[in-house]
Amino acid sequence: MVAFQHLTTTAPLPADLRGGVVAIGNFDGVHRGHQAVLERALAEATRRGVPALVLTFEPHPRTVFRPDLPLFVLTPPPMKARLLSLLGFAGLVEQPFTRDFASLSAEAFVTDVLERTLGITHAVTGFDFHFGKDRQGGPAYLMAAGERHGFGVTLVDAFRDEGAEVISSSRIRALLCGGDVAEAAGLLGYRFTVESEVVGGQRLGRTLGFPTANMRLPAEATLKEGIYAVRFRRADGTLHDGVASFGRRPTVDDNGAPLLETFVFDFSGDLYGETCAVSFFGFLRSEIRFDGLDALVAQMKRDEAEARALLGGVKPLSGLDAAVTF
Repeated sequence: MVAFQHLTTTAPLPADLRGGVVAIGNFDGVHRGHQAVLERALAEATRRGVPALVLTFEPHPRTVFRPDLPLFVLTPPPMKARLLSLLGFAGLVEQPFTRDFASLSAEAFVTDVLERTLGITHAVTGFDFHFGKDRQGGPAYLMAAGERHGFGVTLVDAFRDEGAEVISSSRIRALLCGGDVAEAAGLLGYRFTVESEVVGGQRLGRTLGFPTANMRLPAEATLKEGIYAVRFRRADGTLHDGVASFGRRPTVDDNGAPLLETFVFDFSGDLYGETCAVSFFGFLRSEIRFDGLDALVAQMKRDEAEARALLGGVKPLSGLDAAVTF
């Protein structure tokens, strides 16, 4: 099996990836709605016997057009690449998104990116995909361009959940901001997962009998502050259940910046400098201030017991969830 490749359009595409089927979109979250598009691309690539690629835009266009509005990015490029690899794609190609790129005409995008850079044979995208200066390119334009340039086009309708609501990245962000990681997982099709390097902390948890792996998330990550039942994946792929606190540690550090602190069950060792992943299975409680360390430790023991009980009964939501968190 050919290794997954994470590329950009600033370098020539390897010859063995040209002529493929390309799913086009932002795909932040790689949620079930996105997966409907991605699965169509994979099926088309299999039918044609060509590589399946994803073309996305980095950074997220909204951060370019509205830098004043911080955006909670659900899947930064490394996580997005990992998910797409697990789904079966041969590669992720990132188009650097700048104001200069945004000013390209729709025809220039088709000619320069889809035809010359990628040499696509087929494009798959959502029914509402727009591109080019002032969003002048839409579904009808893309289909007509495909006829002119010799590639096919498949448009995929909006994907709705069991309640007939459209699944969107913004909807998932709102759920995570409210701490509803279980419902967010239902829309994602896998448990929400973050990756970061384990950094040094105050080591207070160690003195309390709850040593933690500390990770800093981007300031834009507006996950609700509180205590979560989680699964912790080390860089070597080994998994451990755990309980994590995301927040500012009001009992011991009034002015602290948000920090993700995971007490990894049944583990002892040094994780500093290792890039690890934390997957969120359940929200246990909000972060509160305790009247001293004894009360804090007593609650941490209750949190551990609740997290162990919750995680002891979980099952994969999908094949992708099984690959990410089991």
